[in-house]
Amino acid sequence: MTSYISASTNRHPHAADISSASIVAFGSSNLVSLWKTEGDRGVFETLAAHEGLVTCVHFLTNELLVSADDKGVLRCWRQNGSQACRPRWKSTAKVDAHAQAISSLCVCNKCFATGASDGTVKIWKIASDTDDLEEVQLLSLHGKYPLALAMTTLPHSKAEILAIAGTDRNVQIWTRSGDLFVRSAVLSGHEDWVRSLSFQNPTAPEEPLTLASGSQDATIRLWRIEKLKRHANSSVNSRPSDALSDDLLDVFEASLGDLADAEEGGRQISLKRHILTVKSDQTSSAQYSITFDALLIGHEAGVTSLSWRPSTPNRTPTLLSTSTDSSLILWSPTDIKSSSENGSTSIWISRQRFGDVGGQRLGGFVGGLWARGGDEALAWGWSGGWRRWHCTIAPEKVADEVWGEIRAITGHSGPVKSLDWSPNGEYIISAGLDQTTRIHGAIHGPDGPSWRELGRPQVHGYDVLGVAFLGPLKFVSIADEKVARVFEAPRGFVDLVEKLGVAVFTDDQHDRPVAASVPPLGLSNKAVNEAVVSIGESGVLARSPFEGELAATTLWPETDKIFGHGYESMTLAVSRSRRLVATACKASTAEHAVVRVYDADKWQPVGPPLSGHTLTVTRIAFSPDDRLVLSVSRDRSWRLYEIQEAGGYVPIAADKSHGRIIWDCAWASEGDIFATASRDKTVKIWQRGPDAKWTAAEVIKLNDAATAVDFSPVDSQDRRYLAIGLETGAILIYSNAGTAVANWRLDHTFDSGIAHVGHVHRLSWRPTSQDGVKEVASCSEDGTFKLMIVLVTMVERHPI
Repeated sequence: MTSYISASTNRHPHAADISSASIVAFGSSNLVSLWKTEGDRGVFETLAAHEGLVTCVHFLTNELLVSADDKGVLRCWRQNGSQACRPRWKSTAKVDAHAQAISSLCVCNKCFATGASDGTVKIWKIASDTDDLEEVQLLSLHGKYPLALAMTTLPHSKAEILAIAGTDRNVQIWTRSGDLFVRSAVLSGHEDWVRSLSFQNPTAPEEPLTLASGSQDATIRLWRIEKLKRHANSSVNSRPSDALSDDLLDVFEASLGDLADAEEGGRQISLKRHILTVKSDQTSSAQYSITFDALLIGHEAGVTSLSWRPSTPNRTPTLLSTSTDSSLILWSPTDIKSSSENGSTSIWISRQRFGDVGGQRLGGFVGGLWARGGDEALAWGWSGGWRRWHCTIAPEKVADEVWGEIRAITGHSGPVKSLDWSPNGEYIISAGLDQTTRIHGAIHGPDGPSWRELGRPQVHGYDVLGVAFLGPLKFVSIADEKVARVFEAPRGFVDLVEKLGVAVFTDDQHDRPVAASVPPLGLSNKAVNEAVVSIGESGVLARSPFEGELAATTLWPETDKIFGHGYESMTLAVSRSRRLVATACKASTAEHAVVRVYDADKWQPVGPPLSGHTLTVTRIAFSPDDRLVLSVSRDRSWRLYEIQEAGGYVPIAADKSHGRIIWDCAWASEGDIFATASRDKTVKIWQRGPDAKWTAAEVIKLNDAATAVDFSPVDSQDRRYLAIGLETGAILIYSNAGTAVANWRLDHTFDSGIAHVGHVHRLSWRPTSQDGVKEVASCSEDGTFKLMIVLVTMVERHPI
């Protein structure tokens, strides 16, 4: 089972949805991740089946959801239990819905619609017993692309209304009172692509249906949909006058077109009334009118998503909007109403505004949702992390509500390439292609430990490829550049970790700069003596940083740079004593396929570079006593170097028995054996013989390529464990007797339902563990970082 999953949300406005049970389902790479907002655990499960990037997720019921990807595939998922160590959800149906990427999805009862980049919208129905998907209708948009869909039923009718928004800057209205949808109206007014739609169903019989549309022109338009009232003295002759008045409005608005283009940025407000006619039963029909109701102006950039607050009879309608200007706004009508011929119209204003002032965050917010029945507002940003605000005081009037930010979830927004535990295992650092390093730690609460992101010490300009601790408050990292960088923790991190109960430090370890900042146009974090934002001050409840604070206030100062390689760095290793650092770079010749070893105190080279390989070195590992350095390479060989009394390492052994590239290597904690993992679908265990020659003591044959490997120390049961990561994302756990070098047996298999769906890059056992329970951390190409619990109490000991 998993105790912690770090996953980000894809950059698609329809990639997340929430059920009435407060479970958020969101697309994370080609996974669907599930997060229960009512608890403190975070993501508790990932659903693996999609081969493409998940673009849309929507709940049909609390036990049934549908997802779509950029390969045009639709999938249904159903909850099948609550086992702690088994997947709770399973895929029940799959259909190749579109020829190109699905960009939008909406649901109404057992019917839903999908829009794709092939310029079509398809209507589907789902079988209640088998979850099979059946295509009902195909709607062509004639070369335009659908960006948003919304569907519901018309007031006082069973007829359905479908709104389609896209790249033509209009909102198309389709209605269905029989078997098929027909195009009924086109709502114009937006000046750029319409990216979001949302219906607000009436809570009382006399209330209208409201449609909100948000555009890249930074505006939101509200449309009022209500049943056309007929007076007793009305006659057929009234219809031409209504039509004539609409025609006159069209001519009048056209005459104002030039003036509107010259003033107010070209925004026009159309007063035209659109009439819809639908069948109410077999013999009669009903008419509905759609009129423009309000124009909401407040965002400084394009609107990315809209969501209506769950309605109750006494609650004021509230609209949530997110934007690329990094703001989330809650809109609601005022008590001041203007009268009109058809009734009263409210004036909508911004009640609450969350996010970042000035919109300095890259990409802003991608989408937003309501949670906990409207008591919480959620939004995810361009980097994939979530932010959440809770209504702490909820009076009768919306204007008097008090909101405060609370903890949400975070994750790397790209493949995670490396990880490393702190020396005592209190926390772990991860590095990814999203150009960040992140520190995760467990905060102990009444319900047990809760893992969270505690800091983001490095936000770089290059993809980060490797990271390793040099001490509890110091680490070295490499990126897609020729230099390695060394960082030391600021006092703000030390104080925060201590206050959260994650670790304890000495008084000397508190004597350090307060924080770090990045100068304009710079890449190096500079130490500062004033904190940007104070977290966990005395008298204030200690908490982990929010997503908005992590990137700005938890940086670590950069203290050193390590030079030497002629090409971009590839791999990094730190010795068990934390006194030596070894690096290697990309190479296509023997001249550059070398390992450089440095002293971690003065950062001077330790002897000459370690040569022998002919292609890129993929992994380096120090023996537990630091006397041996092991390296593996793309040239399918491993090489062993031994330290000399005069300083420096010299080669003592080599082997090229693997048939494909060797991805990883690891030493056992006892130093008697090491393992190599290769694309040839084998993991080999090597031992030194009486003649000092290293030979393969055992070859573990696998069904897929091995990409990561790591040993655990011998435990109290006199057994040690070997974790193997595969190219498919699965993780295998082998074990043997503590003194043996062979006879490894398979104890556990974590398939894609629990582990990963992409290439496993690194595995690392936690240095400390409880009897019967071990923890192994893993990171993958699928963008997730996971901490898995391995139960070893049921493993029988070998008879003596």
